[in-house]
Amino acid sequence: MINYIFKKNNCTVYAVLLFLATFTFQGCKKPARSDMGAQLFKKTNNKVFKDVTPDGFAPVFEDVLNQEKSKLNNANTISAYYHKNGFDPIFVMEHFPNDDVKTLLTYYNNANNHGLDPKIFQTAQIDTLLHTFYNKKGIKDVNEAYRDIAHLELLLANSLINYSNAMQFGVINPRRIYARYFTQTKRPDSTFMTHVFDVRSFKPYLDSIQPKNPQYIAIQKALADANYIAPGLTRQETQRLLVVNLERLRWQNKPTENRYVIVNIPDFQLNIMNGGHSELNMKVCVGEGRNKDYTNTLVEYDESDKVDRPFSRETPQLNSMINEAQVNPVWNIPESIASKEIITEAQKDPYYLSNKNINVYKDGKLVDDPETITWDDNSASEYSFKQQPGSDNALGKIKFLFPNKSSVYLHDTPAKEPFNQTMRAVSHGCVRLEKPLDFAKALFGDGEKYNLIEKLVSEDKSEPTDIALPKKMPIYITYITCWEDENGQLQVRPDVYGLDIVLYGHLQKLSGV
Repeated sequence: MINYIFKKNNCTVYAVLLFLATFTFQGCKKPARSDMGAQLFKKTNNKVFKDVTPDGFAPVFEDVLNQEKSKLNNANTISAYYHKNGFDPIFVMEHFPNDDVKTLLTYYNNANNHGLDPKIFQTAQIDTLLHTFYNKKGIKDVNEAYRDIAHLELLLANSLINYSNAMQFGVINPRRIYARYFTQTKRPDSTFMTHVFDVRSFKPYLDSIQPKNPQYIAIQKALADANYIAPGLTRQETQRLLVVNLERLRWQNKPTENRYVIVNIPDFQLNIMNGGHSELNMKVCVGEGRNKDYTNTLVEYDESDKVDRPFSRETPQLNSMINEAQVNPVWNIPESIASKEIITEAQKDPYYLSNKNINVYKDGKLVDDPETITWDDNSASEYSFKQQPGSDNALGKIKFLFPNKSSVYLHDTPAKEPFNQTMRAVSHGCVRLEKPLDFAKALFGDGEKYNLIEKLVSEDKSEPTDIALPKKMPIYITYITCWEDENGQLQVRPDVYGLDIVLYGHLQKLSGV
């Protein structure tokens, strides 16, 4: 009796497990789509689709996928999805019958509202294939039907991934086009891109991914306004200016912190932002740029302009954390500056170095009498130069440090005259501050550390002193040439480094222009 119950219970458990396993497996499988042909025929009234079956379609789709793989922007992600899901044409079968694809094309055709060419999203190819589906003479037999379904499926997958990426990350990766771009910028990965296959209705999804940043919407409105022409620009330049700045706003490189420092290179301004508002603003001088006289414009764009050729002194785009201030800093003069400027001056005046409080070192040892050296073009590689603290020090009385690959920092300067100029791209690459003590107070706050800074800055000569920030401050050095100010007015700045021209060139390349 006991054995019977044991065996009976085992059989029952086995049956239950088998049922659950079968149910789970079926629940995870993609639909068999046994009515695949019937659905397509019902929608198009094209008899050629009557003979279409999933089993007949799968090998043809695999073949087309292999042939077209090189033309897909995200081929590995797309290919992996269809291999994993039995070459199921999910876009055609779940979105074509209910006219969802027409909705998709509407959004693609409105891409120019984002400053993008609809051609980027293969709009014409999709539209042509849709018309073929309804053309009773356009598809000769079932094998041709299979191939057309496969091509439409791949077009829909590729274009929707591209559109999703464009709206949420931008169409250009700034790291790939700019030589001096070191800002952390999130880009779409395969996990993100695969989500498009789970979209059940295009319109709510497409609405959800439209950029909603107020700055973005303001520039979109200007782009749509045929009467808007930016001051000092032509209509053509204005349109191109708006287009490149829309693309910048799509990049996921914006500050996420509540309080941060931001330097906008073309504006020659620094702001400390707090809760979306500026708590401190000042003029800055940035690195000398290739387009400081603004002779190169977006009107004169040509193919070679898409190659970024930065001038050696241009300030890089980056983000980092300000971690300390150095009061009465020593300036370790870079070899490039020593060879082009310091030695040139020393050749003219043997006492230039001592008058500027610049020490000379050879093999790491201080040279006692640098005025006796006969300087030549090779001297910069033989000697090193350090300007000691003092009123003539090129870094002024204080500098602010943050880790970065370009060895740039924010600093005071004894050269105040450039702050009165409109074009302030005059430095060797670092950022000069108009009000360094105000900046220090904003970073350190009232208290012992700021009092020490104020004391040391007021002294004629003092040893270099490093003072750590009580809390590290995020800093973003960026490049924006058009934005809406707090009064709702669009502000426009000249393209001092020619980076608008480089970006526009790559956007044109995507359009096949």
